[in-house]
Amino acid sequence: MVSPQLLIARRRRSSCYFYPRAWPSLRGADWWERVVLKEFGPQDWLEKFRMSRETFFYICNRLRPGLAPHSAHFHPTLPLEKRVAVALWHLATNVEYQTLSPLFGVGPSTVQTCVREVSYAVVLLLKPLYLRLPDEKELENMVRIFRTRWGFPHCIGALDSLHIPINPPLRLSADYCNGQGWHSILTQATVDGLGQFWDVSTAFPGSMENSAVLESSSLWVLAKEGRLCPNPPKNFMGKAQKYVLLGDATYPLQDWILKPYQEDESLTQRQLQFNYRLKRAHSVIENAFLRLKARWQILLKCDDCSLELLPTLVLACCILHNVCEAHDNPFNEEWLEGTEPTELPKPCQPAPAAMEDGRAEQVRELMCQYFENCGEG
Repeated sequence: MVSPQLLIARRRRSSCYFYPRAWPSLRGADWWERVVLKEFGPQDWLEKFRMSRETFFYICNRLRPGLAPHSAHFHPTLPLEKRVAVALWHLATNVEYQTLSPLFGVGPSTVQTCVREVSYAVVLLLKPLYLRLPDEKELENMVRIFRTRWGFPHCIGALDSLHIPINPPLRLSADYCNGQGWHSILTQATVDGLGQFWDVSTAFPGSMENSAVLESSSLWVLAKEGRLCPNPPKNFMGKAQKYVLLGDATYPLQDWILKPYQEDESLTQRQLQFNYRLKRAHSVIENAFLRLKARWQILLKCDDCSLELLPTLVLACCILHNVCEAHDNPFNEEWLEGTEPTELPKPCQPAPAAMEDGRAEQVRELMCQYFENCGEG
């Protein structure tokens, strides 16, 4: 059965179906120059690199300062564009190094080097442009988008976590075994109302709970320092109120993090309405994770990647997701087919009561009052 999140993700804008051409199986060192650069059409670029030709060369130009040709790791005849192409193809398809290497006429170790150095360059040079803390005007715009697109006021983001399956080092196997019994690294992310990431903390051991990851993340520090809202805070329902993030039951209730009321028979109609509004708005990050994994299928199972490289690789995929979304690159709905975690259910442990902020209940009550007064659907 297809999940509601998958159906919602399929209905997102810029979706398409297409059927790329079948290319001859014999390829070599000149296949990139002879076929890809000269014969690939828009659908081929999208299928193999998850982006348009124009976006691909835009990224290459942005990465040029970090991928200088004098690098000791590369043969001088391997062009920058070819290195980026090798890396993106691997991130998009999760094809093994040994399988990918004859495609471009390079050795498996060169493929590995391309993936590593391009990932580092993406984080170094594109992160300041595409994955950063919003300024005050950008926060105001994010509030507007959440209100108009998702019907949730005074909100700047949805918060959630993503477990990425890995083969852990034997000596650390227990640390990376999550609550569902499989090994993973944990990524905490926050997205805006358009599903673009603006905060990512990654590579936590899979055994950690979401609440513990939050408390160890830079997002927690930013919130405690008051850097997620204007100073003084904007008025909401007649009171000065910090902007909020939307989480699920695995996060602690704070005056800047809202989560649903615990479902039971005692909930009032106002509280049920609040839960409905929050869950609907929170689905934006569930959809973002689906699109992220569908585009960059390396995140479905990180077999060829070392534990040391994983944080950079995950960040690079989140940044590249933002680049594709910001440049309005089409999204092929068929990529979603393999992303549903039917065999690997997401670990889910409620946040400990000790982390809850008693004052935050007043914020939830204000939201309930807002929804009751506005009556928006």
